[in-house]
Amino acid sequence: MIVLNQAVPEATLFEFIADETPGCTIGPNAFAVAEIVKGKKIVVFGLPGAFTPTCSAQHVPGYVEHFDALKAKGVDEVWCVSVNDAFVMGAWGDNLKVGKKVRMMADGSALWTKALGLEFDLTAKGLGVRSQRYVMVLDNGVVKHIAVEAPGKFEVSSAQAVLAHV
Repeated sequence: MIVLNQAVPEATLFEFIADETPGCTIGPNAFAVAEIVKGKKIVVFGLPGAFTPTCSAQHVPGYVEHFDALKAKGVDEVWCVSVNDAFVMGAWGDNLKVGKKVRMMADGSALWTKALGLEFDLTAKGLGVRSQRYVMVLDNGVVKHIAVEAPGKFEVSSAQAVLAHV
């Protein structure tokens, strides 16, 4: 598993873009992690899945609610990463009204999640390989804080908990 002061592994994450801008077309767009972390302080939180109870009711809404407090502490971006496709992540972000506060990043094949060592197998529950619930604070792509939840818990990866570590 990734540890403090380690650079995050290279991978490609996907984000659904609803408005065309220079360099980004409408629909899923691929982003190389190594490129989009450069020179930024980013809070990345991972969770098991879109539209799941704790994730939808508490985890993502907490980051939307505390976005301004995170920005005031120097955070450039907040990412939600889940093992879902970009269409699902985009629809979920719309449903939760994340706006421009949280980037809903798709790791559809769990490649980045596995490279981080943060995957877990929920095949027995019909969900396949998913992400553990965690939060990382990255500074220029290097892990400055990481907290991984115990199975079934939601304590250390909330927006409120990470505010003390940014």
